[in-house]
Amino acid sequence: MSSLQPPRYLITGASSGIGEELARQLAEKGYTVGLIARRKERLVALKQELKYKPGKVFIYAVDLSNEAESTQAYNKLRSEMGGLDGIILNAGVGRDDLKAPWESDAQTIDINVRAFAHGLHWAFAHFQEQGHGHIVGMSSIASHLASGHAPVYTASKHFVSNYMTGFRMKANALEIKLDITDIRPGYVVSEMTRDNPHTFWMASTQRAVEMMIKGIEKKKKRIYITKRWRLLAELADLIPYFIWNRLSF
Repeated sequence: MSSLQPPRYLITGASSGIGEELARQLAEKGYTVGLIARRKERLVALKQELKYKPGKVFIYAVDLSNEAESTQAYNKLRSEMGGLDGIILNAGVGRDDLKAPWESDAQTIDINVRAFAHGLHWAFAHFQEQGHGHIVGMSSIASHLASGHAPVYTASKHFVSNYMTGFRMKANALEIKLDITDIRPGYVVSEMTRDNPHTFWMASTQRAVEMMIKGIEKKKKRIYITKRWRLLAELADLIPYFIWNRLSF
């Protein structure tokens, strides 16, 4: 990327919540953004909303659980944007329910694990060939926890964070100039948290994304949103295994 070229970032899960707000704020800062989500009508409406912002906006509607179509989406947006400097793998689903059916768990695995891994693989290969790049993954404070109400969600976020650490090590071994940023939010206002009665330390979407972008632009390796969640994360990491096995939340 030349000094005159605005940063070009893909954002998955861009039709609502954190992804939608990332699109707004990055377009306002002059970024060229490629927006990916399943709901086409929302992407079209968001592109219309952002048409007078400094940054250019491109959209592609796709179900990320379809890997062939996802690859096509990534390639097409990269071409339309004139190249790519970074990707924000934000798409994710979750459910807080002791009696969640298998279909719900399977959907979470498909999006939070398989689609995330596929997107990271695609981005890594592109940036390896290019010689530089930035991969941002949306993990969660849940990556430090376990929960009987959301076992697949917390496990999926363990995977996301650990997978990024492994690929950071791979980039080091291959001597690739690649930054990988692991974002670990606590509770942020979104469709996923709207109906959850057990939230606390809730951050507004706007404030959370402002903090994320500051960390993304500094190419930080890990970002807690908000910062006080880091204390809870560090405390959770100290809890012995036998105590986790006796908990019931």
